[in-house]
Amino acid sequence: MVWSVYRKTELERKRIMEQELIHLLSEEAEKLGIALGLREQCQFSLFYDEFQKWNAKMNLSSLDPGPDFVIKHFIDSLLALPLIPQSSQSLIDLGTGGGFPGMPLKIARDNLSVTLLDSSRKKTSFLRQAVLLLGLSDTRVINGRVEELIREGTGREAYDVVISRATFKLAQILDLGIHFLRRDGIIIAMKGRDWKDEMEEAEKLSIQRHLRLVDQRVMALPRYGDMRTLLIYKKD
Repeated sequence: MVWSVYRKTELERKRIMEQELIHLLSEEAEKLGIALGLREQCQFSLFYDEFQKWNAKMNLSSLDPGPDFVIKHFIDSLLALPLIPQSSQSLIDLGTGGGFPGMPLKIARDNLSVTLLDSSRKKTSFLRQAVLLLGLSDTRVINGRVEELIREGTGREAYDVVISRATFKLAQILDLGIHFLRRDGIIIAMKGRDWKDEMEEAEKLSIQRHLRLVDQRVMALPRYGDMRTLLIYKKD
């Protein structure tokens, strides 16, 4: 009897907490001009739950469950969505890790064809399960190194958008990303506060690769104020 009451209380507490987190997510996404409907909210909730289950067994993220996770993974990923042209149909996330930013972008914009690439087998195993659980269509998970795909010629000029969140140095993102990028496509490099020392090398490489810096957005994450810089390069 005592256990059943405790279990019921825990489930109710968990339900209330998740409702509060989804409200936080929707509220902060709306400030970015992103409307999350019931479908998107349910998918984010499922993804959050599944992530925490897997994270308890293996290290997918060092962030604790709760607002930190929602802001620093979900909202941080969604910062890039307003920068993706409506005409873009396909995106590849290089070094996606636990699915960031690719999974939140796919949930928020379901008509986008998304490929999630990471070298960690445990992380891609989780992502395959999450894609099935959420019922995401046109979403591909690849376990492998970016350099291997380039050597094999896989995905050459196949994507409108190449994105990466703090996985590579800026010059690396440009050097690797150009392989996957269609003409007139864009590379979105998601950076934190310290990235300017990477700019000199990136400028030289962008000239060599016929890439042009077309936009640069500096934003602060809500609640915590952590600075984010998104650099957008276009292939001419």
